[in-house]
Order: sequence, then structure tokens, then C-alpha cells
Amino acid sequence: MQPHFRYLIIIGSLIIYSGLQHVKAQNYLKDSVISIPMVSARVSSHLPGADLAKRFGVSFAVGPAFTWKTDNNWVWEAGFDYIFGNNVKIKDSIFRLIQTSHDFIIDGNGTPADVSTQERGYFFYARTGKLIPFKKPNPNSGLLMMAGGGFLIHKIAISVLENTAPQLRGDYKRGYDRLTAGPSLTQFIGYQHLSNSRKYNFFVGLEIQEAFTHSLRDYDFDRMAPDKQKRVDLLIGLKAGWILPIYGRAPKEYYYY
Repeated sequence: MQPHFRYLIIIGSLIIYSGLQHVKAQNYLKDSVISIPMVSARVSSHLPGADLAKRFGVSFAVGPAFTWKTDNNWVWEAGFDYIFGNNVKIKDSIFRLIQTSHDFIIDGNGTPADVSTQERGYFFYARTGKLIPFKKPNPNSGLLMMAGGGFLIHKIAISVLENTAPQLRGDYKRGYDRLTAGPSLTQFIGYQHLSNSRKYNFFVGLEIQEAFTHSLRDYDFDRMAPDKQKRVDLLIGLKAGWILPIYGRAPKEYYYY
């Protein structure tokens, strides 16, 4: 047999073998649940409840998270949210002792200070749960249910234009900011989608937080007393995120339809 015929036979055999292995892999993996580490960028909006509703209105949050989905569709994640909002319901009452009868705070120049207040906070959390797959697009997409715990911190961020009001500088400002923190429970139920094309990976769902908080300040100037209240702060709202799965090959290599 001529050498070039041998080469052709060898090359042809390798091509056929490779093709059979590829088809075999597709058939094996098209319905498989695989282990996938993921990172995501998240946004959310929440309504406050219980004690938190007396202090703030609607809030928003952004933050990253790392998630690991196992080949049994158990899900583990850890994340961080930066919380912000503009609706501070008690902004008039906390400054009542340093305001004029016309609700102005007079600055060091003898003119009304430009004072603004916002909600600011952080939420650190870890959750675990289960993904219940739908038939399509693949067994790694479906209903996602999670629960866990975390730590919530929130306060009233006070800013004065050009920092002209000595009543609201340094330690004086801390006497009005209501810095509050405590452990939290958290739950999530929603939909997770990992597309076969790897282009559209996202989740969306309902999130609830129940935090058991207390004041971190020794003294509230407007109340002229320490705040020793044990609080229950609730947040309920929608959370959505864009997911970046970290796997070596595109999903369509795993799921072949």
C-alpha cells in the first residue's frame, strides 16, 4: 500500500473518530446538569417595612455576587449590595432643635445652609438553595429558590454644600445620622436563565430581607437620649442581574437541540 494512502486512511479514521466522539458528547450532555461557577452584576429596588418604613421610602441597590451551581442543581452564593435612596421621612424632625422657625439651618456665614439627606447602606449576604429546572432551554435554567443570612447596615447620609454648617460637621453629624445595623435573614425566589448561545444569561425574582437591628450611635442629639430600641427592618422588592458563567466551552457544546 502506498504511503499516502496510509496517511489518508489514518487521517480519515481520526476525523470519523473525532466526529463520533463529538456526537457522543452532545448526546450525553444535552440533558446534563453541570457544575457552573458564576459572577453577576445585580440591581434591585425595595419597599421598606416594619421599623424601616418609618425612616425611609423606596430604596435601590447595586452590587456583585459570586454563585456556584453544582451538578445536582444546588446553588451557593455570596454577595454584597450598596443601598441608596432619596426618601428620608424623618429629615425634618431630626434637625428640629437646630432649625429656625422657618425650618432653615443657619450656617457659619449667617445664611441658610444647603442641607441634603439620603439613605445609604450595605447588605452582605450568603444564601443557598435549589434550582428546579425547566425543560428548555436546558436543565441549568429554571425556578430558583434560595434562603440565607447576612448583615444589614443603613444610615442617613447628611451633606452640607461647601460644609458651611458647623452644627453638622464631624461628631456633630454622627449625632443625627441614625447609623443602624444588625443580622438579617434573606430569601429569594425567581427565574434563572442560562442560554445555549452564552449570550443571554440572567436572573430576576422577588427578594425579602428581615433584619434585626439596633443603633450604633451612643447618643441622638435631636432626641437628647441614646436609642436603645430593638428594631425589625424589612425590605421586599425585585432583584435582577446579568450572569457571567465561568465554563470552558459555550453552553451549546453541552446542550445540543
